[in-house]
Amino acid sequence: MIGTGILKGMAVTARNFVGSYFEKDRLTTVQYPEERTPLAENYRNFPFLIYDTDDAEAGLRCVACKICEKECPPQCIYIIKSEDKKPDYMGKPQLYPAVFDIDISVCMSCQICVEVCPFEAIKMDKVFELSTRERFDALLLRKDDLSKSNTYYHRICPTDAKEVDAKLAEAAAAAAAKKKAAAEKTAAAPATGSTSATGAAPAGPPPSAPPAAGTTPATRPESPSSTSAS
Repeated sequence: MIGTGILKGMAVTARNFVGSYFEKDRLTTVQYPEERTPLAENYRNFPFLIYDTDDAEAGLRCVACKICEKECPPQCIYIIKSEDKKPDYMGKPQLYPAVFDIDISVCMSCQICVEVCPFEAIKMDKVFELSTRERFDALLLRKDDLSKSNTYYHRICPTDAKEVDAKLAEAAAAAAAKKKAAAEKTAAAPATGSTSATGAAPAGPPPSAPPAAGTTPATRPESPSSTSAS
């Protein structure tokens, strides 16, 4: 005889089976690629580089410090530093990558490059449709392929992007305040120097002229002790 527990289990299975065909929230099959399920915000695939403003070259945050290249476990990142410098988001002259390549055939999406980057210049992308017929050059992403705007980053990861923007804005404000304080100190230095020169002690009286030739210098009076002794 079938027990009540088995009957309850069969009822739950039948309800889920029938509901998966009619309840929209439980439909697991979509007509891809016409229909796409939304990806979670913390989903990650391969890295990409972030640039600010509208210029992908001038606004690139990466300063070619090569930390990500050194820390990458499969060694799939290749960086060559530039010979000149450009100002970063704080106005400080920095180097930039003349070459920045990532071999996605080797990359394992570990996100270590993102965690070690001190400039918030590299993040994880969500693009997964990267199949190709070639095995080598097509799987090597160049700097132009990797560079994407901060607006794109806000679109795929809005929570993290807002936190990063706030962090960079705070650092830029602190750098601006430090630069302003240094400029004010430099401007006040000449005024302080002139004040100290004006307030200096007056010079002593000029030295007396030497006696003229042929004149006898005045004799020093004898002391009382010597007079009484005589």
